[in-house]
Amino acid sequence: MQLSDFEYELPEGFIAQTPAESREASRLMVVPRRDGEFAHRAFLDFPNMLSAGDVLVLNDTLVIPARLHGRKRTGGKTEILLDRPLESPWREDSMHCQRWACLVNASRPLREGVRVDFPGDGQAVCEGEKRVLLRLPLPVEEYLHEHGQVPLPAYIKREPRAADRERYQTVYAQNPGAIAAPTAGFHFTKKVLDEIAALGVEVVKVTLHVGPGTFLPVRTQNVDRHVMHQERYRVDSAAARAVTQAREQGGRIIAVGTTVVRTLESAWDGRRLLAGEGDTGLFIRPGFEFSVVDALLTNFHLPRSTLLMLVCAFSSTDRILAAYREAVDKKYRFYSYGDAMFLY
Repeated sequence: MQLSDFEYELPEGFIAQTPAESREASRLMVVPRRDGEFAHRAFLDFPNMLSAGDVLVLNDTLVIPARLHGRKRTGGKTEILLDRPLESPWREDSMHCQRWACLVNASRPLREGVRVDFPGDGQAVCEGEKRVLLRLPLPVEEYLHEHGQVPLPAYIKREPRAADRERYQTVYAQNPGAIAAPTAGFHFTKKVLDEIAALGVEVVKVTLHVGPGTFLPVRTQNVDRHVMHQERYRVDSAAARAVTQAREQGGRIIAVGTTVVRTLESAWDGRRLLAGEGDTGLFIRPGFEFSVVDALLTNFHLPRSTLLMLVCAFSSTDRILAAYREAVDKKYRFYSYGDAMFLY
């Protein structure tokens, strides 16, 4: 497979720059995985596509305001996107200290030992290309709440707004740790989830903290040579039991988002879903054999991305690209704040 196999044309105006007025107001493209016509519905119709005995699986990771803007001592602007903590925090000279993996955006690569100053007397000392030592006047969670910025994707061509702290988050987010949102979940409200549960559908949650592995571009022309970054996941006993029982009893497992797919397929041991925590670098692309997931709710994804490759693997590349062309013809909104697709 070549990277160019996952290309499609998308006019720039189709990239949603803001969320829909209300979460459930998005559109829903319904795509049978193997064959059959595409249908165009409203997301409010999604509960009608579920049945008693199905298990709907959500990713409850919570996006942290992980983007920090600062300056080097020489005056150069530097942006640091925190990825994940590398160790437990400690106190030193009244400062809260912790090492983090990160991504750095600066005019020049930061040499080891370079210090970056942030608002509110925060600072970071570079300890390598993708690692910093944070020294903050507050615990990191409190400091980010005051001075951090929502890490909106680069294709959203505007500065984050106060409303993004709520809308670039699912309504069921509860476990802090992601630097990008599981955007397929944006369309749900508590009312929609209650309606789904009333149908006899079991709703369970897993956690995958979305990191660079989900959104970094593929840079190898030969897709098989791409290596995914590791991302942390957790499956609790309730989710493991519900998914395993549904597999045994013939119920469908419906994943809300590609991160849920990667979590479930990573935690499956061939007979059951294993509860526990782990890291996954699972790269799902065409040719992958799915063991757990029967249906997938997802947003529309960037060309050449690992997310698009996963969706193509769940159906077929030709069929998904045909669906994307029709979505363009029907003027769907694309990417994080855009509309949704249901594959079954």
